[in-house]
Amino acid sequence: MSQRKTNMRGPMGHGRMGNGEKAKDFKGAIKKIAQYMLRYKFRLLLMFICAIAGTTFTIIGPKILGKATTELFNGLVAKIDGSGGINFARIGEILIFLMCLYVISALFSLIQGFIMTGISNDVSYNLRRDISKKFNRLPMKYYESRTYGEILSRVTNDVDMLQQGLNQSITQLITSVTTLIGVFIMMLSINIWMTLVALLILPFSMFIITKVMKHSQKYFQQQQAYLGDVNGQVEEIYSGHNVVKLFNKEEDVVRTFEESNQHLYESAWKSQFFSGMMMPIMQFVGNLGYVLVALLGGYFSIKRVIEVGDIQSFFQYIRNFTQPIQQIAQVSNMLQMSAAASERVFEFLEEEEESQTVEHPVSIEGKEGNVTFEHVSFGYDPEKIIIHDFSEEVKSGQKIAIVGPTGAGKTTMVKLLMRFYDVNSGSIKVDGHDIREYNRGELREMFGMVLQDTWLFNGTIMENIRYGRLDATDEEVIAAAKAAHAHRFIMAQSEGYQTILNEETSNISQGQKQLLTIARAILADNKILILDEATSSVDTRTEIQIQKAMDNLMRGRTSFVIAHRLSTIKDADVILVMKDGDIIEQGDHTTLMAQGGFYANLYNSQFDKVG
Repeated sequence: MSQRKTNMRGPMGHGRMGNGEKAKDFKGAIKKIAQYMLRYKFRLLLMFICAIAGTTFTIIGPKILGKATTELFNGLVAKIDGSGGINFARIGEILIFLMCLYVISALFSLIQGFIMTGISNDVSYNLRRDISKKFNRLPMKYYESRTYGEILSRVTNDVDMLQQGLNQSITQLITSVTTLIGVFIMMLSINIWMTLVALLILPFSMFIITKVMKHSQKYFQQQQAYLGDVNGQVEEIYSGHNVVKLFNKEEDVVRTFEESNQHLYESAWKSQFFSGMMMPIMQFVGNLGYVLVALLGGYFSIKRVIEVGDIQSFFQYIRNFTQPIQQIAQVSNMLQMSAAASERVFEFLEEEEESQTVEHPVSIEGKEGNVTFEHVSFGYDPEKIIIHDFSEEVKSGQKIAIVGPTGAGKTTMVKLLMRFYDVNSGSIKVDGHDIREYNRGELREMFGMVLQDTWLFNGTIMENIRYGRLDATDEEVIAAAKAAHAHRFIMAQSEGYQTILNEETSNISQGQKQLLTIARAILADNKILILDEATSSVDTRTEIQIQKAMDNLMRGRTSFVIAHRLSTIKDADVILVMKDGDIIEQGDHTTLMAQGGFYANLYNSQFDKVG
């Protein structure tokens, strides 16, 4: 089941890997991915052997083919002289042997490709699994200090880049180095002087490759930067298209996009131009080498130092000698990107975790839901305390409302209660036990939450409600929906409880989505409830319906209600009025109104605005 937030916002292109991105510590990044791959050491060894074997058999091929050419040439000469003829049987034996070599080489290459694909897939699978587990062990402050796109890119772009790099670069590097060494040895075995002439073109080739790559790399980096900018603009403008039209900013948006698109066009054209120059130039330089080798080879053949077939073999080896040099240059770039991706992935996996368990945890069985705040002090930054010496005792089944202006610390209290953050000093106790004495996962099983932003995933209505308790029967799900006043509108859908919810579902209103999340919380049957401004985004009529559902939800449970609409919490047992992290007033609605203090002014001002 794919989970999806119904009011999902895009990642805006943050954290995407660019083609020119390099690792901060290349050796360290490669070392980490190498250590991670040690679990596949036997498969890697087998792949290494197969890659070398397959390449070696391919390297031998031209030398054997040269023997067939020599046999044919000698036969023709003998036939012209009248001293003999062409030995087709011998040529056939050579060609059959050559075919067997190439078949064996293909089999080894097939095996090493199969093994390496399996290893790279296993690495990406295990990395995604480790990242997924890591998500649940990271503190809330990590997520609140980074964009969604930056975090999601670790699972998607970075792991994909790493998988692609491993699959291509490792085998390519092995085969290229083996080819380079093997071809060099074979060239020396044919003729040293021809080999030296062929090697003369290498420094010139390397000089050209270095210069071209230096220029193209710069423009590739610019291309990726402008591509991210263009994608970000498209994503941003698409998601906020109604706002753009509302303020008549279409021309400004188009002008800004055209500027970025022009920059992208120029950088892409230059990068592709310089990159495209490499092959023609290398071919020209290579052809010069062929001419020199042909002249020298012809001279040695006349002198009977080498055979005619050896010249043919040498030409093939020259071509095979320059190709791996280009491949190694490409692999080095791929390794840089893979190192950068692995660096980001392992940086995430090495992030500091919050402890999930304690040595002797308190059991949540039989807990009633009494909550006590004892001299709680907290600040996201220890130097800037926002909650000062907060104390309160909440009995099981009570409804506690927390009100106050924006920034007063209302939501922070909930985060502390759920142990998304730990208090700087003081303690929060549930049924007499400090919440730090519970395992985090078990502690959070005691809490049910209904938030302002509804979270529904791509699935049926039945599945979305059952998410509160996965072992619930259909009858229990329907009973929870009825208690949440959601049954009527659910049955009005074409498929009833089997209606699929997704981003294209337009016949489900925001208020109805909220009722579904309340039904989910009712089904979960938690001891303590947290309602964070659950009615702030709906109209008054829907609010009344949701309020009835929440009354059913809160019955018999300890409830913490954060609300801006004070009319919804008049029946609360205790209302805590917060300002600047402190409780400045507390009591029920009647008591606080009689005091004529901050709460009374806040309450009256809302009705004055309505009036």
